[in-house]
Amino acid sequence: MRRLVLLLAWAIAAHAAYPEKPIRVVVPSAPGGSPDVLMRILMQQLSQQMNVPIVVENKPGASFVLGTMDIVRAPADGYTLGYGNIVSLAINRSLMPSLPYDVEKDLTLISNVTHVFNMLAVNNNLPVHSVAELIDYAKRNPGKLTNGSSGNGTTGHLGGELFKAMTGVDIVHVPYKGSGDAMKDHLSGAVQLFFDGPTTAIANAKSGKVKLLATAAETRKAALPDLPTMREAGYDVGMWGYLWFWGPAGMNPVTLDTVYRHVARAVAQPDVQELFANGGSEAMALPPAEMARAARDLYERWGAVIRMLDVRLD
Repeated sequence: MRRLVLLLAWAIAAHAAYPEKPIRVVVPSAPGGSPDVLMRILMQQLSQQMNVPIVVENKPGASFVLGTMDIVRAPADGYTLGYGNIVSLAINRSLMPSLPYDVEKDLTLISNVTHVFNMLAVNNNLPVHSVAELIDYAKRNPGKLTNGSSGNGTTGHLGGELFKAMTGVDIVHVPYKGSGDAMKDHLSGAVQLFFDGPTTAIANAKSGKVKLLATAAETRKAALPDLPTMREAGYDVGMWGYLWFWGPAGMNPVTLDTVYRHVARAVAQPDVQELFANGGSEAMALPPAEMARAARDLYERWGAVIRMLDVRLD
């Protein structure tokens, strides 16, 4: 018994020094998008708390699969972490029959960091100011409007397809390699619609670069209280979920708990709360058990949408 206690104490002590070196955080999307902005805000706070440098690496591509696989293949020592979103956590499982990772087996859920959603933005030169006007315009101009997204299988893609199915409009989907690229073409007028994340959508709207027609969240948001939801506009195109923080499978429980406690403390900081809120997001932390339940709910919800739309990616 005494030997077992000593071994347990040694194991805890071996991990008590974590972190002892820089931490690498993989962002599986392009720089400049809402997830990238939010993660960099959070990582700055985490770096101060944990007293080590945190290096953020953007690895976009293949509907977040490339960056996610970088996390999956990393040692489970807590020095390679990253974010997951609705696509990498729930949507890919229904879209890709040959998905190279299993969420339950290959990744360790650490914490939620924010509640996220999309917003329907249109170019300033598009003569519409509401969802109803957009639908009317699209019906009068079939096939002439384009919807840019950060890639096939993303919420911007699927939400746009759901919107088309509900309204009967003919809008062409244009996938990009990341939200940053899609946003650039949206701002230039190359694509007319963009279901963008709140951080960049609100910033672009406030600077007069785009018009926001609705939010695809469950309720109106404090940052833009006068902006209706898609549900209020008559179309329940719900494009919301969570931004997750996770690591490779097999992380030591002590290390996992250390990271979770730091994330929970970071998102509770007033300056982080304010920065997230200014971008229309709500900073929050959910423990791993709650995250697992939320992940299952999202998988079932988006799986039903994908089956209804009959969308598949090889």
